[in-house]
This record gives sequence, structure tokens and C-alpha cells, in this order.
Amino acid sequence: MSIITIPDTGYVFPQFRPPVSAGRSPVPAGTTAHLGLSYALLEGYRELGLDLYVPTDRPGPVPCVIWIHGGAWLSGDRRYFPDIWPEGIVFDGLVARGYAVATIDYRHAREASFPAQLHDAKAAVRYLRQFAEELGIDPTRFAVWGESAGGHLAALVGLVSGRPELEGSVGVADGDSSVSAVVDWYGVSDVATMPAFADAAFPDADPDAEAEGGWHGEEPIDVVLAGVVDRAAAERDFSPVSHVSAAAPPFLLVHGDSDGLVPIGQSVLLHERLRAAGAPVHFHSVPGADHVWIGVDMEPLVTEALDFLDGVLGG
Repeated sequence: MSIITIPDTGYVFPQFRPPVSAGRSPVPAGTTAHLGLSYALLEGYRELGLDLYVPTDRPGPVPCVIWIHGGAWLSGDRRYFPDIWPEGIVFDGLVARGYAVATIDYRHAREASFPAQLHDAKAAVRYLRQFAEELGIDPTRFAVWGESAGGHLAALVGLVSGRPELEGSVGVADGDSSVSAVVDWYGVSDVATMPAFADAAFPDADPDAEAEGGWHGEEPIDVVLAGVVDRAAAERDFSPVSHVSAAAPPFLLVHGDSDGLVPIGQSVLLHERLRAAGAPVHFHSVPGADHVWIGVDMEPLVTEALDFLDGVLGG
């Protein structure tokens, strides 16, 4: 058992990464690695990339799981996991079960406002489906899995359908961006009921305090929705609960009951909406778990997700 912990000095968001950096995902053993595939070229923006790892010991095309990193829509990189997680715990587990793994970048909130992040994630799905035969993956067996902001985007990828303005046209402009399963780890589901970041992260702090440790940043949701014409409409589109229907793919929602950043009520609400719509969903409340699984052993949670994917995709 390996309990996820933070340093005694507290966690400080890094301003740079040293040459040997914790959290960087190594290439899983036993895979063919397609590194730095550019799934979208956008004038005025950086190229959007993905890395794909395909098991070498499996005959025929294999199912593919698309990993979407977290970071409050403001930061993060396809190559890195939370640096307090055991190395390779997600990707190695997927490859061992026979899945290809694609890990994607997307535009951050200060690069472009929503729905750019959803456009990018859906473009990655279309790209992988367009080149599935060449890459050795099965275009009929795709799933998305994300944590935090990535869990939110994974839910949107699974739920949004028939909305050209949310589908986007970046990268491979035409094609199917649907997926067969969604694993959403502690993602936001409803802006209307999501408390301010400062309130969730620092419930006892004085918002006007100037002392070290006071909260002075902008709200991540305000940043990712900055510049939208109709804020109310944008909040609805940004909220996965707004897109729930009986046609939703199977969902696995996993959330810590002590999450101090994204309250567990966010997943409770999405679970309730999916169940009411008659969509297949399983919800797991993890006792004692904070955000990014601080306070618990995450290995059983990875195994749970792998078993769920096996049940849907038959990995």
C-alpha cells in the first residue's frame, strides 16, 4: 500500500521543471511509442500534440484510452502526472491490460477561452480515429479518462453531441468524436453549484488578507470563461450536467469525500442526472480522499477504472 501524501512543507506549484523531474510519465515498457503527433495546427497558437503508446504483444487493432491531464484548465502537460503519484501507475496499468494510451495537450485558459479546450479534446479523438488503422488502434473502442480539469473535459467529450459550436472544426474537421466510455476522476460538473476556488481551497482564510498564504489569484472558471459573449449560456455549456441524456456512454465517476478543491457534490450531481436519464453510470465515493487522491492508496482506484474499461471495451 502506498498512501498519496504531500511534503511536510506543503505543496508549492513549481515555476519550472528540473532536468530529472518527478511526475514525468516514462514510455511504458512493451509499447510502440508515437511521440509528438500533431493533431491540430492552429494559426497563431502552438501545435497541439499527443503521445500514443500501443502494446506490441497484442494481435490486431487494440482499444484506445485517451488521457486528459488536469491543472484547473490553466496548466498541465500531456507528459506529466501529479508528481506525488507513483511513476507509471496509470499508463503501465492500461498497457498491461492491452490498451493503447493516448495522452493529449489542449489549450490552456489564458491561451483561449472555452470551448477551445473541448474543441481540442474532440479534435484529438477525431485524429486518432482518422489514423486508427495506421496506428494499430480500434476506432470502434475509444474511451476517455481524466482527472480534475481533465475529468471535466472527459465528461464533456462523452456527453456533447450534435452541437457544432461545441464540436469545433480544428484539426481533422470532420468525423466522429464519440467515445464508448468515460472515467471522470473528481471533475467539475456544474458551474452553478461549484464554490469559488478560494472558498473550497482555503475555507478559513480571510479573502482580503495580505499575509502569506492568502488567496490572491483569479478564479479558474472565470479565466476559462473570460471573453465569452453570454456568460450564462457559457456556464451551461461548460457544465457536463447540461448535456446529460439517455444516449450517454457508460460513466465511472470516482471522487474523494474529503476533496477540498472540487467538492464531491459535483460528482454526486452528475451521477444523479445520469441515473435519472437512464444512462449507465457507476459512482464511487472514496472515504478520506482529498484532491489528486491525497490521503489514500490510489492503486485500487486505478484497478477499479481498468476493470470498468474491460467491462465496456473488452480490453
